[in-house]
Amino acid sequence: MKQAYVLLSGGIDSAACLRFLKNQEYTTQAIFVDYGQLSRAYEMVAARAIADHFNTPLTLIRLVGASRQSAGEIAGRNAFLLMTGLLEIGKANGVLALGVHAGTPYYDCTPNFIDEMQVLFDLYTDGRIRIVAPFLDWTKQQIWQYACISHVPLDLTYSCERGENQPCNLCSSCADLRRLRC
Repeated sequence: MKQAYVLLSGGIDSAACLRFLKNQEYTTQAIFVDYGQLSRAYEMVAARAIADHFNTPLTLIRLVGASRQSAGEIAGRNAFLLMTGLLEIGKANGVLALGVHAGTPYYDCTPNFIDEMQVLFDLYTDGRIRIVAPFLDWTKQQIWQYACISHVPLDLTYSCERGENQPCNLCSSCADLRRLRC
């Protein structure tokens, strides 16, 4: 049996990633991490709804004492999320997935970042856990199109970085939402 742990933020990319792995016949478990992001309350509601929709167990992890993060790039975010996922998974075997994609200026959305994080994972797990980022070479528009044809419940997702009613018309995630159409 193939096991996948999906870092589920409640957004379009992670919801599509969960669908993608389920379509690949993985048994899935989702992980939501509250690290002080402005949007955490809305994201948690979305992550629960998406996990329920896909009949996937959801683990909620809350970092107590974390300072509130601002909108936009958060240095070290994806490395932190991956390492938190690894901490949660423990001695399991399988893949840890995240919905990063091409077309962003962020280093932690690149093949080099995934390769370098995999080196760390291999040191910790002797290769038991592989990092997968199925959309690493896809644009946001390609993920959106995949989500539309794969029946990802886009109405359940939440993507505003400012933690406001979306679209806030100020953050890059809401700008993406304005451009995307099925």
